[in-house]
Amino acid sequence: MPSISLCFRVHQPYCLKKYAFKDIDVQHNYDDAGINAAAIDIVANECYLPANKIILSQIKKTGGKFKVAFSISGTVLELLQQYRPDVIVSFKALVDTGYVEILAETYNNSLSWLHSKKEFAAQIEKHGTLIKKLFNIEPVVFRNTELIYNNELAKFIADAGYKGILCEGLAKILKGRTANQTYASPDNGDFGILLRNVELSDDIAFRFGQTSWSQHPLTAKKFAEWIHRHTSIDTCNINLFFDYETFGIHKKIDSGIFEFLKYLPEAVLSNPEFKFKTPTEALDNCYPKDIYNVPNTISWKDKTVDCCMWSSNVMQHNTIKKLYSLEKLVLKSENEKVIDTWRKLQAVDYFYFMSAHQRCEGDASHLLNPFNSSKEAYQNFSNILTDFEIFTIKSDLKNNKNRFSKQEHSILY
Repeated sequence: MPSISLCFRVHQPYCLKKYAFKDIDVQHNYDDAGINAAAIDIVANECYLPANKIILSQIKKTGGKFKVAFSISGTVLELLQQYRPDVIVSFKALVDTGYVEILAETYNNSLSWLHSKKEFAAQIEKHGTLIKKLFNIEPVVFRNTELIYNNELAKFIADAGYKGILCEGLAKILKGRTANQTYASPDNGDFGILLRNVELSDDIAFRFGQTSWSQHPLTAKKFAEWIHRHTSIDTCNINLFFDYETFGIHKKIDSGIFEFLKYLPEAVLSNPEFKFKTPTEALDNCYPKDIYNVPNTISWKDKTVDCCMWSSNVMQHNTIKKLYSLEKLVLKSENEKVIDTWRKLQAVDYFYFMSAHQRCEGDASHLLNPFNSSKEAYQNFSNILTDFEIFTIKSDLKNNKNRFSKQEHSILY
């Protein structure tokens, strides 16, 4: 019996201050509390609370037949705890129904897998601890930042004890096979790979509401009919994954996006052959039947148009390299504030802002971008990073001096 897994990415970065050259070695404070509060209020009121309300009502209305999953970054949970704890309560209410799953991920929505396996593992552990604290559950399915994936990652996540992973279903790798099956990676046992159905996910995330689209307007009934067409023996589970902020932020209320969400469960369930399943349930129900071989790194930005990439130019590449080069110095400090700041600066969003293609039509990454150009974003982040490095070095020198003084004191007395 075919099933559908509906999974949403929930993430907001800290909003960085405009940091001038003259501020270097002066302020040491990088995020703007006022803008953070305002940004979280907007996304809470226009997306999280109304969408959560609809999902909760549909779970109750269908007697638990409607199920969803969330991949929620530690960063946005921190911001919600600080500015909008009512949203945390709202998410808890969803999880407490027993029909909502939370996925594991990097705490700071970072690129750590590509630059530091040690930091990657630390962020996953930190994220899991927070999810356990807030929702009293332990994630068993993993989702990497931007769906970054390769065979090595699958092995790493399997060895960490997770049941499966979500990644992009790319035509160039599938080579005519369906994305609506569970796959395995080479030499990794039956560890499950759930592939995002790119076309159906992007129909909602990007094409919904576009009057120039031949399928406009997209209704819940029409979309359910597309789902119901997947009746071949090759179809086991259809994975839909996109930003939760699609509801009310990327697609405004007058687009009809909330009505779409409200009526989608009933429309899909109108065909008794189809069910909603969480990612874990999908893995239990769909045993891997083939290999999804990804020796080279892919992501959900693997599109025909170079749009909003995080490391496609020299500015991005050099900045990321510099940021992760500070790892040893940062960890040596054993200063939780320093480590926390370093991790905040790892959010992939800041590197998107440096993209030469940051204003691509249909890509939502630009919506949080306060900069007028990639060079402006680069210069601002570079100033912050320079200040952070200076502060960390001075702190390390001060700590070494204090340790030396204590040792000298103990010898003299």
